[in-house]
Amino acid sequence: MNIIFLGPPGAGKGTQAQRICAALNIPQISTGDMLRRAIQEQTPTGLKAKSFMDAGGLVPDDVIIDIVKDRLQADDCKNGYILDGFPRTVPQAEALEKIAEIDRVIELDVADEALIKRISGRRVCLKCGATYHVSLLNGKTTCDNCGETLIQRDDDKAETVLNRLKSYHSKTEPLVNFYQGRGKLVKIDGAGDMDTIFDAIMKALA
Repeated sequence: MNIIFLGPPGAGKGTQAQRICAALNIPQISTGDMLRRAIQEQTPTGLKAKSFMDAGGLVPDDVIIDIVKDRLQADDCKNGYILDGFPRTVPQAEALEKIAEIDRVIELDVADEALIKRISGRRVCLKCGATYHVSLLNGKTTCDNCGETLIQRDDDKAETVLNRLKSYHSKTEPLVNFYQGRGKLVKIDGAGDMDTIFDAIMKALA
């Protein structure tokens, strides 16, 4: 089954995608992770993408589409996949239709106020990739897994989050109507308990 996860930044798409992938034994394709890896490795694509991400903007279509197209051709995608973070715009969705057949689109719906609090409190470990929230750290500043210092990514800072949400509402939210018109979209409340959200998604995919 080929699935797309839609929703604003911080709605929990990545977390739920990991659980669904494990349940269905399909890969999660996160353009965000791929872009961050390219930035860390300072590849030309990564450096180009960084300027847009730091400003809270969207990475240009040609960069994203090239990354996704190559990824969908990998052997582990033959039985399906979850696209997390792509498409972000209607033109990207139209380009995707030319290279893939999507079975279901899951929209995680969360209010902006909750997202700003959720994202701006996020801290990550650059060494192992573990993610934490300040509300649960109790002042701790190092990773439980490897002991490295936790940092706040530039694109997680409150001002940048506001810009990211504005970009989402103006450019990505129209995808809801795009996929509703194709009869493929299911809206899920993304503000509740993680297990409840997971169960709702699995029911929508059944």
